[in-house]
Amino acid sequence: MFLFYVLLSLIAIVALILLVPFLRRFIVSNQILKIFRKMLPKISQTEQEALDAGTVWWDGDLFSGKPDWNKLLAYPKQDLSEEEKAFLAGPVEQLCAMLDEWKITHKLHDLPPEVWQFIKDNGFFGLIIPKEYGGYGFSALAHSEVVMKIGSRSGTAAVTVMVPNSLGPAELLLHYGTEEQKKYYLPRLAKGIDVPCFGLTSPDAGSDAGAIPDYGIVCRSEYNGKPDVLGMRVTWEKRYITLGPVATLLGLAFKLYDPDKLLGGEEDLGITLALIPTDTPGVEIGRRHFPLNGVFQNGPNSGKDVFIPMEWLIGGQEGVGQGWRMLMNCLAAGRSISLPATSVGTAKLAAYTSGAYGRVRVQFNMPIGYFEGIEEALARIGGNTYMMDAARVLTAFAVDLGEKPSVISAIVKYHLTERARLAINDAMDIHGGKGICIGPKNYLGRTYQQMPVSITVEGANILTRTMIIFGQGAIRCHPYVLDEINAANDPDKSRASKAFDQALMGHIVFSVRNFFYSLVQGLFGKHMKRSIPENVLPDTAHYYQQLTRFSTSFALISDISLLKLGGSLKRRERLSARLGDILSLLYLCSATLKRFEADNRPRADLPLLHWSMQDAIYRIQQTFDEFLSNFPANRFMSWLLRFLVFPLGKPYSPPSDALAHEIARLMLEPGEARDRLTAGIYLPAAENEPLVDLEQALQCAVACEGIEAKIRRAVKAGQISERDDKKISEALAKNIITADEAESINRMHSLRHSVIMVDDFSPDFGKTDNEAQHTTAEADYDVGAANIFDSEKLSEIASSDLFTDQTPKKED
Repeated sequence: MFLFYVLLSLIAIVALILLVPFLRRFIVSNQILKIFRKMLPKISQTEQEALDAGTVWWDGDLFSGKPDWNKLLAYPKQDLSEEEKAFLAGPVEQLCAMLDEWKITHKLHDLPPEVWQFIKDNGFFGLIIPKEYGGYGFSALAHSEVVMKIGSRSGTAAVTVMVPNSLGPAELLLHYGTEEQKKYYLPRLAKGIDVPCFGLTSPDAGSDAGAIPDYGIVCRSEYNGKPDVLGMRVTWEKRYITLGPVATLLGLAFKLYDPDKLLGGEEDLGITLALIPTDTPGVEIGRRHFPLNGVFQNGPNSGKDVFIPMEWLIGGQEGVGQGWRMLMNCLAAGRSISLPATSVGTAKLAAYTSGAYGRVRVQFNMPIGYFEGIEEALARIGGNTYMMDAARVLTAFAVDLGEKPSVISAIVKYHLTERARLAINDAMDIHGGKGICIGPKNYLGRTYQQMPVSITVEGANILTRTMIIFGQGAIRCHPYVLDEINAANDPDKSRASKAFDQALMGHIVFSVRNFFYSLVQGLFGKHMKRSIPENVLPDTAHYYQQLTRFSTSFALISDISLLKLGGSLKRRERLSARLGDILSLLYLCSATLKRFEADNRPRADLPLLHWSMQDAIYRIQQTFDEFLSNFPANRFMSWLLRFLVFPLGKPYSPPSDALAHEIARLMLEPGEARDRLTAGIYLPAAENEPLVDLEQALQCAVACEGIEAKIRRAVKAGQISERDDKKISEALAKNIITADEAESINRMHSLRHSVIMVDDFSPDFGKTDNEAQHTTAEADYDVGAANIFDSEKLSEIASSDLFTDQTPKKED
């Protein structure tokens, strides 16, 4: 009895401590806060601004361990306005019809002058600029649709259009410019009077953009005949600046210093942004870069002690030191649109052409698309394209809701560009020699060549995966971690104690809940109906259960990782990357299920849905397994974590061969599912267009399948002895096929021949057109090579532009 009272007393004491806030803070929370502050890595100003940037949306639900599927599915399907539809059907179609990517990339090395003028005259640079400033004020979805369609036709044109509408002067002015700046610049940008670019990347600051060495010194100087004008002298060297060689307005990021305290504050004022007309004295526009045969305008620029007045800063003097915050907030929205749109355009083009070519191209008396090896590649293209497009649309919808989804934008940037790379690689494998012989008939080659550009820009993919997605997501999306960090950094001890105590108690309850829920769902998840949203099909209900289970396990493992590794998790990049992969796949799956419901559950799309979901869920499972195998823990902890996530083992398998077969057949012939999968790309109508010939050949191949079967049976029966096309004449003569059937199959053979033929050129191809350029380039190289070991010339060579072509890290 005595022991009972002792135990009861201990319980009462613990309850008293936990239930009385003052005692809890004094005995528990404040002690943990001290330890937490020691574990917490030092966060730089730029890191803090990146963490504060953007908003949390559905990614927060996924991090909670209990995503609200009814909330997600309740969002209405977004439609384009009539004006947006008219723009896509009018100017965008007209622009695409004007584009000849072979001529652009091989002969002109630029867009034709008439295309440049058409882009400017039709307001393509003003898609995001509100109507009150002369733009269109289009939705994010419309912006995405425009870029996707153009990107399926010409990478050069797509980049030219998307950059002014992404991270750049217009976006920054809309959110942070003074009213005077908006009224002056936005109408000029919308009409194409000014061509913008933005300079962030420096030779020594690529992915680590916050380390830019470019600087400005606050000073007073004579300007435009006026003495003693307050401004700054700016020195910079930038590279990889898209539209830089043709820009009239340069947005510039640099660090601003005020050694004479002319602004009355600190000496180091931080990263600041300015708008500088490129005809300003001292601005140097360098020569062009040539990124993987991509001829969009891109190049370096620089300046030394260039004086600019204070009013040229974005936001005026109020914008001093606010540059990184501006960039991070605008990047959260801009990165959500442009690269995901071009990536989906690439994947849709791969799906459209690979399915058709797989049916038209025949080897061993059978369309190559019927071979299981080709079916495997077609299924990857189809399933990935379906999921990619779903993520593109859902993310654009989030932006249109007013969100600035910083973590989601990193997810779609990384995963959609990577899946686009996989899709174009599979498409090239399917096309074989047709894909690798570059020329006017090649509709894949330039896209394949330039795919690494998308991988590199707006945050290199390796960096995005290993450092940003989970590194930022763990703090921004977790329901309590950011509050705990803010409390730990709060200099007010009393306020910090109360805030940390509240966040800590919530975090403990959150972790305990996820501990038990992860185990219960692993054991009984398929019987738990509450994770299934209302009124979904039985075909898809189990996916919501599986994702809820993994969301709970992800929240649990994330907490344990943060507790065990603390700030060192930032340096465990492969572990962080795997957690980021899980979060990303949960988001991609959510988008896919949302798409299926928004499209009114077309049963013809179920193979695409099943493949993409099963592939992603299997990847989540395997990623958990890899993470747990590499997590630094003792044997018991390793066993416990694995038991909590996989109490009954690993139950999920990759998509079956039978499912891949269904998707391949769906892509090998015209149909509603194929049309939905590839909707939104540019489909030319003019004669002698490679895609027109390909589609006509596909339709003929499908229509002539029965006729070819008749002829094969006749050959097998010995009724026909001729070979090649003579078989058709003999079959007609012997009434095995009709005259109309003979005409159809002859046309199909003609189209098939046209489709499978590749471009060829004269033996001196390329020598005449580019001889002058090649000679100049070789001469520059030879001069450098001849003098490189001449000590007297060394300093001269080092200061020349001979060594400016360095390994790229990031493009603006």
